[in-house]
This record gives sequence, structure tokens and C-alpha cells, in this order.
Amino acid sequence: MALQLGDAAPDFTADSTEGPIHLYEYLGDGWGVLFSHPKDFTPVCTTELGEVARLKGEFDKRNTKVLGLSVDSVESHTGWVGDIKDATGQALNYPLIGDPDHKVSDLYGMIHPNASDTLTVRSVFVIGPDKKVKLTITYPASTGRNFEEILRVIDSLQVTSGYSVSTPVNWHEGEEVIIAPAISDEDAKEKFPKGFRTVKPYLRYTPQPNR
Repeated sequence: MALQLGDAAPDFTADSTEGPIHLYEYLGDGWGVLFSHPKDFTPVCTTELGEVARLKGEFDKRNTKVLGLSVDSVESHTGWVGDIKDATGQALNYPLIGDPDHKVSDLYGMIHPNASDTLTVRSVFVIGPDKKVKLTITYPASTGRNFEEILRVIDSLQVTSGYSVSTPVNWHEGEEVIIAPAISDEDAKEKFPKGFRTVKPYLRYTPQPNR
């Protein structure tokens, strides 16, 4: 059965371009992003890995560690790293897991037989500090991911995990958030001292509380 939101993220130990990785130890008490690639030396994957390297400082700001994965070996990855830098101008600055035996891919349901019996689809898992799955996104192998969107979702997850709020459509860090309908106006006045505005009884906006 596929991993669902709220499930425990399976722990694992695997080899990577930065040596052995034990997932829970690697993540520590922070957030994590695990994302898979169908195969080494492929064009879309090359652009994605370079983009994540470029954005690594943004993930670091969010206390979020990134981990790539491909079903090819670490030896193969090592040869690919030079191509990634040549093609994108970005040196790989995070681990890329080798998974030739599909151990991790199978744990996370990254191989979809109707798409390919052997290659992973473009899966993304965001893992919270409690080691639970907070987000899953699956792209077909032919479509490159939007990592700016993944950062946006992490921002939303981090603010909504600490306060009784949700984020509206197209929300970005620093914009107003929505107060949970279960909170009364009286309680909202105490809980959100910056105030709030009411559009409908069930739709109340307040400034982002952690800024």
C-alpha cells in the first residue's frame, strides 16, 4: 500500500555519494525532502539535481535536509556528478542515494509498474521532525519538478504545524493565513493578537503569526 499523509516515513540505511546514510540520524530533529530520479545521466534529472543544489541555502533556512535517490549505483552517481556541474553550473552539495536493489524505492513505493517495472517515477516526500510523511507529490518521469513550489509547501507546513491556521490558494511566506473555523472570534482575539479580518464567518484572515 502506498505511503499516505501522516504515515511514519520508513527508516533506512543506504549508500550515497556522501557515504552511508541512516535516514532518521541524517534528518535529526529537522525536516527532510526525499526525491527520486528515474535514472542517471538523463536530461530532466540533471536539471533537477542542479536546481536543488542552487536552492540548498533555501532548504537550509527552513531546517530542511534534502536527499536525492536513483536506482543506479553510487559509482554511477559519482560519474554523473561532473555532468551535473558542467550542465547546470552547480556542484552537488547534498547526498544522492544509490538504490540498485530497489530497497528504498520499494519502501517508499517509488516504482509504479504501470509506468515502468524498474525505474522510479519522480516522487517527492516531505518528512516532518516527527518522522511522519507531510507531503507526497508524484510526477511522471517526463516532467521536471518545480522546487520553488516544494519550498512554498514547506513554508506552509511549518507555519500550519505550529498554529491553528491554514494557508489560502497561492499563498507565499509573509502573506495572510486563515484561522481555523473551530476557533471562536473571542478565542481568535487572544490567539492572534495582530488581529484578523472576516470575509465570511468561516473565512477569517490574520497576519502570519510567526513573523
